[in-house]
Amino acid sequence: MIRHSLFAAMLIAVPATAQTFQSTAQLDEAVVQFTGASIGMDGGAQMPVDPRLKLARCAMPQFGWLSDRQDAVVISCMAPAWKVYVPVRRMTRVAPERPAAAPVAVVAAKPEPVIRRGDPIMVEAGAPGFSITRDGVAMGDAPVGGRLMVKVDPARPPIQAIALESGRAALPGFTG
Repeated sequence: MIRHSLFAAMLIAVPATAQTFQSTAQLDEAVVQFTGASIGMDGGAQMPVDPRLKLARCAMPQFGWLSDRQDAVVISCMAPAWKVYVPVRRMTRVAPERPAAAPVAVVAAKPEPVIRRGDPIMVEAGAPGFSITRDGVAMGDAPVGGRLMVKVDPARPPIQAIALESGRAALPGFTG
């Protein structure tokens, strides 16, 4: 009985704050600060960083835009090396009011795909000191920065990649 009490006391004494993984809630707060907009709002992250991610703790995460379009925030850590891409909700513009007699055609601007279904593509991954490429076939369309599935081996399921340019994609976390 005493042994069980000592074990319970030892468990209570272990600090619950000893966290070995990066807090995704802290990353969400930092993305809000970086973009200047709350999650789900125009100009802010579309959704929170997936809390299931087990990222190594980073002392100084860095934030930047994936492209000039500011459609995704890239959170990266130099040591230990990791990257997370957070899609940003595009700002909607309100058109000025027009007379009721003039019909207004609203066309949603959709980015033009640089990779189309069936295209042969090269999938790449790398970090300082190494890089690897693999040929594959696109299983869907994707604009620059868009995700798509790529078949690289007929005996295995497809992999997910991020379109970089026509005929070229990278594994998530290795674009750059």
